[in-house]
Amino acid sequence: MPRTLGRTVLDRRCYEDILGPMPYRLLACDYDGTLAHQGRVDSPTLAALERLRASGRSLALVTGRQLEDLQRVFPHLDLFDRVVAENGALLYRPDRTERILGEPPPPRLIEELGRRGVKPLAVGRVIVATSRPHETTVLETIRELGLQLQLSLNKGAVMVLPSGVDKASGLRIALEELRISAHNTVGVGDAENDQAFLALCGYSVAVANALPGVKQRADYVTRADHGAGVVELIDRLLAPAPGCGPG
Repeated sequence: MPRTLGRTVLDRRCYEDILGPMPYRLLACDYDGTLAHQGRVDSPTLAALERLRASGRSLALVTGRQLEDLQRVFPHLDLFDRVVAENGALLYRPDRTERILGEPPPPRLIEELGRRGVKPLAVGRVIVATSRPHETTVLETIRELGLQLQLSLNKGAVMVLPSGVDKASGLRIALEELRISAHNTVGVGDAENDQAFLALCGYSVAVANALPGVKQRADYVTRADHGAGVVELIDRLLAPAPGCGPG
């Protein structure tokens, strides 16, 4: 029997009702909670990413992490044609060049958050990150200082970014550089801050451990969680049932 997920009624045997003949050229993946479980990507997930690359398709990693932190925990960034880091504020390329996609955080914001006891407090090229329950203090500080900044939430994480900067804006620029349409892109994620870039993609997927709101808006929800869900998706992209799937 079909099941209802997000905007579409899906039959488990076939995706063709929603995908049709559209050629999907790029897979955009969130990191924490999607590719990674407890911060690490397992061997089967890495192997699936390599299979997708070998098929001629492209990969983008879209994460809220700072680049240096990501490089420390995941030494496989060469698998990706573009990395969108800092929740859309930094673009990293395979040749190790970077493109900053927002203004650096105002020093007075960092100083005031420190004075108000906001800890932990991480500062990137553009992003300022802390954790719940500091979101109220952060928002009040931004308003009192009259700054044009916004909050982005990712489960327990609280991120401060310039207005208009998010995972969708960063992915859009990455796709422009790669000359790939968002309509030809599959996105997969799990949390609140993934919803913007999933909405940009031609086809959106939530892993089984995703938040309920992400599942509700996704075109498809995997049966498996975290990296195993991404493997499930990649297997489907590479070997759809006859007459079905993205191909």
